[in-house]
Amino acid sequence: MATHNLAIIGSGPAGYTAAIYAARANLAPTLFTGLQAGGQLTTTTEVENYPGFPEGIMGPELMTRFEHQATRFGTVLKQGCEVTSVKRDGAGFLVSWTDHYQATEEKEHFHAVIIATGASARYLGLPGEKEFLDGTGKKTGLTACATCDGAFFKNVEVAVIGGGDTACEEASFLTKFASKVYLIHRRDSLRASKIMAERALKNPKIQPIWNKTLSNYHTNAKGKLEAVTLLDTVNAQETRLDLSGVFMAIGHTPNTKFLRDSGLHFDENGYIEVERGCRTNIPGLFAAGDVRDHDYRQAVTAAGMGCMAALESERYLGSLGHH
Repeated sequence: MATHNLAIIGSGPAGYTAAIYAARANLAPTLFTGLQAGGQLTTTTEVENYPGFPEGIMGPELMTRFEHQATRFGTVLKQGCEVTSVKRDGAGFLVSWTDHYQATEEKEHFHAVIIATGASARYLGLPGEKEFLDGTGKKTGLTACATCDGAFFKNVEVAVIGGGDTACEEASFLTKFASKVYLIHRRDSLRASKIMAERALKNPKIQPIWNKTLSNYHTNAKGKLEAVTLLDTVNAQETRLDLSGVFMAIGHTPNTKFLRDSGLHFDENGYIEVERGCRTNIPGLFAAGDVRDHDYRQAVTAAGMGCMAALESERYLGSLGHH
């Protein structure tokens, strides 16, 4: 079995940026797109905060441009291919995957691997959520990124679901745009750090709603969110709350299940731990983007880490004489 230079697993901003840099360095990288080619940005409509697009750009179009730039320089795309395991094998790695287009199981050797599989926002699994998350969340009212979508909710009432630091941070950020922000938590006190909780609760535009969780969404004739049903966690009573947007802040799940037997080190939340730059505890295995970043989760930071991972993998391969 031939051994290839570099596998890049994931096709979001981190994966494609890594591919652009690696391909330009003549590493002939192989990029596995996974089932959702383009990553989370393909479920986003207008992206207004990515540099270079002052008028904004549609998420799917931005990722198509990433793809074209990567393949222009010689990246080999494995479309519809979902990696199922990465295991140390001799001096390199054995990457196994399922080709969902061909319905086959395949594997190849690589000298180095970049993991850029991202993280998935957690939702509640309520009826109708799937319809909200078909790529028009900011238009219909349900999203998981205040930084990305807050500007689309000017002068309307919105809610943040959660009680941790992220929920408080998202709620505080949304007060720049929304007329009122409901902070809905299933308990009677926030689990956020004291400073974050106090900052949120002291903001006159933030109204906490205790001991409540969402049980239903209500949309208008155009399919836009107009209200939610709240379920009281103490007495099980339901009430209706009129609003225009719901921001989930109940955490993210890094897409790392397929790496459980890889020997990688993870933090308590399942994110890949990195040492210097994008290096993991395993030489030749690098991590970039949201799969290792639980703080920023932005396309531009993911792209930056993709660049870092590519440069580090190039140096690593060079040290082995494979460059």
